[in-house]
Amino acid sequence: MKITAEIVNGKCPTCNQLSILVGLTREFYRCLTCGSDLHQHINGKISYLPAINVPPGTKPFVRDWKDNNGPGKG
Repeated sequence: MKITAEIVNGKCPTCNQLSILVGLTREFYRCLTCGSDLHQHINGKISYLPAINVPPGTKPFVRDWKDNNGPGKG
């Protein structure tokens, strides 16, 4: 059994920092700056979004992220 990790540079939406992202699969990565788990989306460009585990019977709340100014800054 051979395990390989993919290491990429990207902007983490959780800590809003350019960071090294490590992935053991092609879809899920972990930010080495803050430790958050991210899900990779490819839709014309590669985006990393927080991976959300939702308990049964609840609805997730995701706030809007604004480019270049960080979360919640206008």
